[in-house]
Amino acid sequence: MNPTTTSSNLLSRLSQFHRVKLIFMFGAFVSFVLSVTLWFLVDREVGLFVGLWVPAIHSLGVLVLVGEDTTQ
Repeated sequence: MNPTTTSSNLLSRLSQFHRVKLIFMFGAFVSFVLSVTLWFLVDREVGLFVGLWVPAIHSLGVLVLVGEDTTQ
């Protein structure tokens, strides 16, 4: 079984909502890894600053994914 076919098949089965959710989760994870890397290898203050992006990315994701309530 080809791994590329399996991953593309999995992505094609996801709804648009879950694809957008994965993008925000991936962005927050990258920010977290970058933050830890900067904390230990560059400067603690820079790592802390980048670490603050994680909750900001999650908050933006919530705002984008919740949308407006149109049931009125």
